This record gives sequence, structure tokens and C-alpha cells, in this order.
Amino acid sequence: MMRAIVAPPAVASAALSELKAWLGITRTADDGELASLMRAAFDVCEGFTGTMPLQSGCEDVLEASSDWQVLSARPVTAITAMAALGTSGLRTALAASDYELDIRADGTGLVRLRRPIDQTRVVVTYVAGLASDWTVLPEAIRHGVVRLAAHQHRARDDEKKAATLPPAVVAALWRPWRRMRLA
Repeated sequence: MMRAIVAPPAVASAALSELKAWLGITRTADDGELASLMRAAFDVCEGFTGTMPLQSGCEDVLEASSDWQVLSARPVTAITAMAALGTSGLRTALAASDYELDIRADGTGLVRLRRPIDQTRVVVTYVAGLASDWTVLPEAIRHGVVRLAAHQHRARDDEKKAATLPPAVVAALWRPWRRMRLA
């Protein structure tokens, strides 16, 4: 399975303002670097919690199968399309009658083909994320993202400090949101 973010969330000016306030930065010269740190913090948050913080457009390349397959990002809010993927990379849209989809209460997205197709892979296009924008993101996740980005900014010259991701204080904020799986 291969996932691509086709419509990443923009770093909201409110998010950047919160980070700058936390760091005590007033000038705009560092905005590009700080926005990059925010995007990296969102990625670390997703890796730690198993939940994509802000809604993004995603695509998964999956095996063409009649078995239910789980989409890689969570929580899925909409599954918008499914296309057959040829060996040359050519996509052919599948009719809604060619596949089934399901979104469970926990945000897990599932898809399967109703009948065999000529191609061996399919592309599933969907939207996943906990919140539509920065202002409605749960406070603990939002604060953790700001603190992680600030930590990375302050530790940029100290590789030992920067390597510890996420720091314990951020992990404590995100732990209630962490998805756990029993094996």
C-alpha cells in the first residue's frame, strides 16, 4: 500500500501566530522555517497518535481485490473516488457500482471491488483528518504541535535534543488521542 497526500492542509496564520507567540518571535523573516516546523510537527503527531490532525486529500494505491482493505490514514471523513490503475500509470475511473466502501465509527475507511477488473491495482481518493482547520483542532493536539515545533526550533543546533521526538511533555498531551491496537 502506498499513500500520497494530494491536498495537504495549509498552515493557518493562526497556527503560525501561536507558534511565534510561544517562541516570542515578532518578525516575519522566520515564517517559512516556522511553517515547515509546523508541517513536520503534524507528521510526527500523526505518527504518534495514528490520527491525521488536519483534514487532507489522500490517495492510497491498493491491490485490486474483492477483500475489504483498510485505508492508511485515519479518521476518514469521505471516500470520493476509486480508479483502476494500469501498469503504464493510466487511471480509469470505476463506476460506483464496481466497488463498495465503508467508514466505521472509529474513522477507519474500507474499500473492496464487487467484481474482478483487468488491472491489478486501484487508486482510492479520500479525505482524512480529525479537524477541518486549526481553530477546531482539539486543544491538546494543537498545543502539542506548537510545543513540538517550538522544541525543534530551539533545538536546531543541538542534534541530541532534536532527535527525541516527541518530547515527553508533547507525548503526554497526545497520549489520550493515541490509537492502540491489540495484536
